[in-house]
Amino acid sequence: MSFKIIVDSCCDLSWEQIHAGPFLSVPLSILVGETEYRDDEGLDPKIVVEAMAASQDASHTACPSPADYLSAYESVEGDVYVVTLSAMLSGSHNSAWQAAQMFREAHPERNLHVFNSCSASAGQTKIALQLAQLAQSGISFAQVVQEIDRRITQMNTLFVLENLDVLRKAGRLTRVQSLVTGALRVKLVMGSTPEGEIKRHSQALSIKQALNKLVTIMANDPRHQGELLCISHCLCRDRAEYLKGLALKLCSFKDILINETRGISSFYANSGGVVAAY
Repeated sequence: MSFKIIVDSCCDLSWEQIHAGPFLSVPLSILVGETEYRDDEGLDPKIVVEAMAASQDASHTACPSPADYLSAYESVEGDVYVVTLSAMLSGSHNSAWQAAQMFREAHPERNLHVFNSCSASAGQTKIALQLAQLAQSGISFAQVVQEIDRRITQMNTLFVLENLDVLRKAGRLTRVQSLVTGALRVKLVMGSTPEGEIKRHSQALSIKQALNKLVTIMANDPRHQGELLCISHCLCRDRAEYLKGLALKLCSFKDILINETRGISSFYANSGGVVAAY
């Protein structure tokens, strides 16, 4: 049975991976001032980061509409798997789910399932890659869905930010908190809850210390053993490589993959941000 995996553009699969695999990306949009950027193959994430840094206004993102998803579903053949960013962080999952209801009414004979990744960025990349591997293995559609649901509940996502401006503008930090952490040059180690919300793990006085703490969290978590570690970075390959080197020394991952953040992930991670999912 043929299949297609549809992801929203918060998934940091590279365009080479998308074109070489069974993937289709549905873009979100980014609004900076009066300019709207469509997070598709033509977007250079660096342009978005630079535009945000130059803007004094709060920037926003917009999720795909149900019609966008329905168009993607209608364009592919075989089984359809959909991986969206956390339903707690975006309306993308709800749009994908609404489109799925319409698609099933028109095509009751087709298999389609929408996964809430309860994550974003590198977490979506990990789920999409594992999904492709399972779907190609020959097991049934229902077995693939059951196994991916299990892996989503087991996955952990962690990230370190250089710049807190986006979190402040998005309401994740109060202005006072942002000013205090900025004055102290504090770097936050953040992560996801099982439900897909953002939580704070710890803080450090430098990026290197924060990355060290992030790897310590992974090393102390038995769930990481034998897993794929996906790392996304926003314009800071050296930090991603440093994180990979630490993980190779202290952890027992099966493999480690580094990707650049695409537009939406770059919007939230900002320059210097690193995301890890296992």
